[in-house]
Amino acid sequence: MSPSHPLDRPVWSALTSRQASLALGDERALRFDPIYALFAAAADASAESTAALGALNISPNGMGLVEAGVMPLPPDAVVRAQASCVQMVASSLTPGGKTVAFEPLGEADGAEMLALATLTVPGPFFEKTHRLGDFIGIKHDGRLVAMAGERMKPHGFTEVSGVCTHPDFRGLGYAGALMRIVTQRILESGEQAFLHVYAAHSATIALYETLGFRVRTTVTYTVVDRPA
Repeated sequence: MSPSHPLDRPVWSALTSRQASLALGDERALRFDPIYALFAAAADASAESTAALGALNISPNGMGLVEAGVMPLPPDAVVRAQASCVQMVASSLTPGGKTVAFEPLGEADGAEMLALATLTVPGPFFEKTHRLGDFIGIKHDGRLVAMAGERMKPHGFTEVSGVCTHPDFRGLGYAGALMRIVTQRILESGEQAFLHVYAAHSATIALYETLGFRVRTTVTYTVVDRPA
C-alpha cells in the first residue's frame, strides 16, 4: 500500500528511502537493526506481509509500530504497550528562544548519551541510536546533562528525537533550546522537521507549538513482544 503522505507510515518511509542501509527484512516487511532502533513496519496489510513482520520480531525489546491508520499486528503478537500520539511538523520556527552553549555529540559520547536516555526515557534509545543522525548536547563540568538529535529520516523529513535533560538540570530551558537548534538545522537543509509526542501530554504539545510545530495527525504507537 502506498501511504497518502510519507509521514502516515514514517517507519516504512524511512526504511525504504534514506535509512534503507539500516533495515533488516525484505519487500514484505522491514525493521531497523535492533541496536539502532525499535521500529518496524509491514509493506501492507496482507497476511503475507504481516507474517513477515512477525518474523522480524527478533529483539528481546520487541518491535515498535507507528501508524496513522489501522494495520494488523503480527500473528500471535503480544501487545506490551499501546498509546495514541500526535505527530507534529514544522516548516519554520517562531522567533526568539534561549541561547545556550552546546557542542556536537559523537561516537565518544555514545555511552554517556545512552546513560542519559536510560535515566530520562525520552523514547527508545539503544547502543547505536546516536548514529541515526546529528546530536548536540550541553555539558556541565564535563558531564552530559542535556541533548537532542535526529532519528527517522523519510525523504524530505527528519524527526527530532532523543530530547532529554538530567533531572538535576531541568527548568533551565535546555531542552527547548536544543530542540530549536536541531530543528533550525533541519529546516536549513531544505527539509521539514517532525516529531511524535504522547497525545495525553498536553503541556508538552503546547511547548512544541511555541517553537513552531503544529499537529499534523494522530498516530498509534504499539510495542509488541514475541509470543511466549
